[in-house]
Amino acid sequence: MLVLLRHGESALTAQKRFSGSGAAVDPPLSERGLRQAAQAAAELAVRGGVQAVVSSPLARCRRTAEIAAERLGVPVEVEPALRETDFGAWEGLTFAEVRERFPDELTAWLRSPDAAPPGGESIAEVERRVVPWRDALLAAAPERTVLVVSHVTPLKTLARLALGAPAQALFRMDLAPASLSEVAHYADGNASLRMLNMTSHLR
Repeated sequence: MLVLLRHGESALTAQKRFSGSGAAVDPPLSERGLRQAAQAAAELAVRGGVQAVVSSPLARCRRTAEIAAERLGVPVEVEPALRETDFGAWEGLTFAEVRERFPDELTAWLRSPDAAPPGGESIAEVERRVVPWRDALLAAAPERTVLVVSHVTPLKTLARLALGAPAQALFRMDLAPASLSEVAHYADGNASLRMLNMTSHLR
């Protein structure tokens, strides 16, 4: 079982700006983000069952993971494959700013998983690093429940692949800051998405 936790809010999250792994500044959690992380940790403690915590190396995820891990009594493992997309020239910009400055590139990105922001990374490239990590984890620990603390693109990728949905499905999902999702993987290779974007613990 993979329990998927998106990191809590940062300043860039609140401003709805592209915030990936290519930014010059790795934004920390905001005060609200810290509260969200604590609320998610409390929910996870009530639900129980988490035996390991794996986090993206970026600060907003590491802090979210640390708060959860402390509450759950397990260590945090940092995994580079779980970092967010490198958005290249779009880092720090809003969607409207990208549409104004890079209209053709944005159109291509929305249409094809192989298109990348200038100087950045495509959705297909993110999938190519997330899938080997997932497969290795499932092979090494098929019976465990693992909390995966990451970002929008890697987490949506894990959910999408469980559904067998095309790459464009990423744009039809919503993952709020500090939301929880669940993907169950079975010995026969099948998977099921049991929960997506649960946020009741944040109210």
